[in-house]
Amino acid sequence: MNKTLHVVLQNGETVLDPAQASDINTLSLIENIFDAPLRYDYLARPLALRPNLTTAMPTISADGTTYTLTLQRGIRFTPDPAFGGKPRELVATDLIYSMQRHYDPALKSPWLFLLDGKLAGDTALTQGKFDPMRPIAGLTAPDSHTLRIVLNRPDNNFLYILAMPALSVVAHETIAARTAFPIGTGPYLLREWQRNSRLLLDANPDYRRTVFDDSASGNPAIARALHARSLPLIGHIDVRVLEEQQARVLAFLNRDIDYLEPVPAPLSGMVLEQGQLKPALASQGITLALTPAMSLDYLWMNMEDPVLGGYALPQIALRRAIGYSYDRAEDIRVLSKGLAIPAESPLPPNVFGYDAALRSDAGYDPALARALLERFGYRDRDGDGWREQPDGSPLTLTMHTLASTTGRLRDELWSRSLKAIGIRVVFTSGKFTDLLKAARLGQVQLLEAEWIADFPDGENFYQLLYGPNAGSANRARFRLPAFDRLYEQAQQLPDSPARNLLYRDMNRLVQGYAPWVLRTHPVSADVQQPWLRHYQRHPVMLTTWRYLDLER
Repeated sequence: MNKTLHVVLQNGETVLDPAQASDINTLSLIENIFDAPLRYDYLARPLALRPNLTTAMPTISADGTTYTLTLQRGIRFTPDPAFGGKPRELVATDLIYSMQRHYDPALKSPWLFLLDGKLAGDTALTQGKFDPMRPIAGLTAPDSHTLRIVLNRPDNNFLYILAMPALSVVAHETIAARTAFPIGTGPYLLREWQRNSRLLLDANPDYRRTVFDDSASGNPAIARALHARSLPLIGHIDVRVLEEQQARVLAFLNRDIDYLEPVPAPLSGMVLEQGQLKPALASQGITLALTPAMSLDYLWMNMEDPVLGGYALPQIALRRAIGYSYDRAEDIRVLSKGLAIPAESPLPPNVFGYDAALRSDAGYDPALARALLERFGYRDRDGDGWREQPDGSPLTLTMHTLASTTGRLRDELWSRSLKAIGIRVVFTSGKFTDLLKAARLGQVQLLEAEWIADFPDGENFYQLLYGPNAGSANRARFRLPAFDRLYEQAQQLPDSPARNLLYRDMNRLVQGYAPWVLRTHPVSADVQQPWLRHYQRHPVMLTTWRYLDLER
């Protein structure tokens, strides 16, 4: 427990609150400071869930609408002045409070879609002055360590939702007191916080005794090494925030961090050679793991924007032309250095609902893009090489991008692509947290994004386009009744051929109305130092710090 794990995050944290954070860097921290009711088995493949705060997996009624959770006794929040100097045990009403505060309009929780309309009687939470403890039929506590959840209808993914960092439990006292540091029940607590720069975490001395008993199906060697050991194994975590990709790679090569997940694709040549680890690094005992990520890289366009938003044919043509201008093959070859595959639909491989036979009809075709623009009135009327809008007003797009080396390289790609079809684009660069805030406020016209699976099911990706999620997870603010109806029908079905047919129809609507440009599904190149033990990339868990050990 005297050891220190050195890790790096790509971007600065936003706010360490499970109900508000939506970027993977902040959620990585939340995953270790707080606890969700359930968790993923570290090693099981295919993925499996395990109890976390509960004594066993929830019992589910025959009709699939009622979940009963029995909480472990003696789980304590880390000490905080808000508790008046007394130990504070986690109880069922804490779960109710933590779930219902997602409905608080002041929070603008990006995770409200996980619960909204699903919990029986939750409409009462949106009426009148918000009260996070207003009784509703969907969340009740028969006793201090039992939680009963009643859904309006069955939800095939609700157990996965109970394992998400967004459903982590907070104490109402610390939220009311606006406690400076996050207070949870997880394996680590935050000791020092230099915002957007560095965070120091210590093993939680009040953490309940947790003995490793996960499946060996994914890696028997790691399972044997961890068998019957108490978690976490490492006492301290030193987290550095390095936004520049080169700085992260150099930190690894200089042995300042214990692993890099992933190696930034544009700089993979610093570590890889013809898709393999460079011999000089392999000779040092460094190891490489290539893992298809459950994620999607895409460009979204604001459907409420007066220039390219809306559902009329000219605006649809403009968005489709933007998609036809994008060369996935060049992106994968030049910027991703081969560490990606083309996205034919929103769903990446290994996600339930993925269709390997599906092919997008929105491929690279600048000639078709130019023809579409001409057909719908986007013409160069003054001969300066740039198109105007159908009404003759100037056509200039504004794309928000990251202020980083990669951001600049991606700007160059989009600038060339759009120039080739006669569209002028300007770039507004900024920090990730600033871009996220602007996107939530609807102040972004176009923005590249990455979505990493919260749970391994197609619903988690298609909800990014569901109308009621506009302004939260649905950053494009796409509202199409036909799509929403298909989404709601698909929600009622398990993973099946019938649901896959609905997904195909949804994908056709996404391609037709083009709120997105589908880019790629990344392949993660992860490198580890020779002294790191028990490392295995998990498809959904954002960090595996509690399972790691060091020998040096």
